[in-house]
Amino acid sequence: MINYKQLYYFWQVAKLGGITRAAEQLHLTPQTLSGQIGELERTLGTPLFIRTGRRMELSAAGQLALPHAEQIFMLGNELEALLHNPGRQGELTLRVGLTDAVPKSIAYRLLAPALQLSQPVRLLCQEEKPEKLFAELALHHLDLVISDRPLPATVGVKGYSHRLGCSPLIWVGTPTLAERARHDFPHSLRELPLLLPGANAAQSAPLARWLQEQKLATHVVGEFDDSALMKSFGEAGVGLFPVPEVILEEVCRHYGVEPAGRLDEIQVSYYAISLERRLTHPAVLAVSQTAHQLLSGKAETTNASTTGSPADP
Repeated sequence: MINYKQLYYFWQVAKLGGITRAAEQLHLTPQTLSGQIGELERTLGTPLFIRTGRRMELSAAGQLALPHAEQIFMLGNELEALLHNPGRQGELTLRVGLTDAVPKSIAYRLLAPALQLSQPVRLLCQEEKPEKLFAELALHHLDLVISDRPLPATVGVKGYSHRLGCSPLIWVGTPTLAERARHDFPHSLRELPLLLPGANAAQSAPLARWLQEQKLATHVVGEFDDSALMKSFGEAGVGLFPVPEVILEEVCRHYGVEPAGRLDEIQVSYYAISLERRLTHPAVLAVSQTAHQLLSGKAETTNASTTGSPADP
């Protein structure tokens, strides 16, 4: 029978990336921790780590065992929390990763339906680079990742990209810039400064191609990985910038900008990426089933501006 304390030690070493770091966290000596994992490997009859000098990498058996160990100890944590707070019985947990290219206001719109279920939902969100989130998803640390691009084949994670919907881009700017841009758009942009999302955004490459075709690339004055920072520069009148139409009203109200021209040639898509081919988590289903209407602006949901939406549209 598996010794669950030894399994916990294995989980910690795998999660923290080495014996020394895990030993410090667990207040054990590295020798004791190494011996306990060795005992577990002998019980299981297979090595869980491949040791190369001081480095420890998961073996094939370790990679197979890790997600199961993760589920075991997550269930243990949920049981402990439930016993300490019986009033939360029946609560669903939805663990979501948001890539940093997804505007917070869009993330709010997509996730809000999960909180409107009759069953209580506890939402746990983290924002990170896509590669980090896909790794967390593979380890079952997340239920889904919301991204502006599908799961790349190169990341080595077996998952499924569920397209939630899309939205065209709208160029916006201060009233003065927007008025100048609306005259003979898009040719008018040749004389105006432009701000663009950084290379991490899915629309970055299509926008670059469009600017080249329109001979507008010479007027790009800034590129931003942080969409909120790009909007702040736009608010200050530094340049026109593109936003998805789904959040146009919020951006205009929050940053004091106006629409300058519609860019139907480029559609920004959003995806829910999960390990399931068929979505089954009730909260994830709620997100998926209402996303198309939300992104098309047809959903009959509470206006984000009256329910505490993020300050960064």
